[in-house]
Formats: sequence, structure tokens, C-alpha cells
Amino acid sequence: MTAAQRKLCRDLVISPPRGVGQISKEEFLRKFPSSVEHGKLAVRLLAEAYEAKDAEDLQCALIVGHTFGFAPGHADILCRLVEADWHVSHEDVVSALDVLQTPDAVRALFRATQWIPGHLNFDENRSFAVKAIWALGKIPGSEAERNLEALARSDNAILRKTAAEQLERRHKAA
Repeated sequence: MTAAQRKLCRDLVISPPRGVGQISKEEFLRKFPSSVEHGKLAVRLLAEAYEAKDAEDLQCALIVGHTFGFAPGHADILCRLVEADWHVSHEDVVSALDVLQTPDAVRALFRATQWIPGHLNFDENRSFAVKAIWALGKIPGSEAERNLEALARSDNAILRKTAAEQLERRHKAA
């Protein structure tokens, strides 16, 4: 990704006090080369960032995905990115999987609860794992349920409590 393309991506970010990005979605699509296929743009950008192990490009690809939406075709690359140790966007990747709510993400989300990326070592509240558990809680099916049940038996009190809350929420909704 070029510096100009990165700037266009960053300009999509909504910032206070205006509550809008510096560029509209329409303007982005006019200016970003090959964005005519914008439905596939985020998945292509994610894959390129993954292959190049480029953390800055990954952040930009995630901005595009969060702006224009994620589709089931994004799940595979997002699942691989959950465990990649070369970037600092793990929570944003989990947020993208949370939006998808696909059973294809269950294993990756569970694994996200079992390790702490180096850049999050300071976080005693385990926010990365908690976000992954919330995402698991929204995924239908028995595999997600089994993983939440396993987490509800965790030695870690935060994981145990969060998983139990998600299980309770699921059972109330059923």
C-alpha cells in the first residue's frame, strides 16, 4: 500500500468533535485505486498485509473493513490474523470477527482467550480475551457453546466470569 493510500484509509476514521471522518466513503471510493471492487477491497488489503507482515497496512485494511463492512469471505484471513504476532491490531481483528458472528471463527476466538499478545502484557483485565469471549457468545451453535463452557471452568477468574455471563445471556435468549 502506498503512503497516499494509507492516508486515504486513515482519513476514513471518525474523529471528535465533528463525529465524521475527514473523507466520505464516496470520496474514498473515487480516490482509492481499484476500489471499484470495494466489496472485495478489504479482504485483498488484509491478505496483502498478512503476506507482507505489515502492521501499518493491516491497520489501514481494518479501517476499510470496519467502514465498509466485513463479509464471510473475510473470516479466514481474520482468523489467521488473531494469532499473528507481528502486529498490534489483535483487538480490532477480534472486533471484526465479532461483527461476522460466524461459526468459522470459533476456534480462533477460543485461542485468543488462551494467550496474551506481547503488546497487551500490561492488561491485567484481559480485554483481548474478554472481547473474544463476547464474540464467542454471539456465535450460534454447539461448538461456540462448548468453548464457552470450557472457559467457564477456567482457572482465570476474569475468563470464568465472562464466559459464565455469556452462557447465561445465551440461555435467556433461547
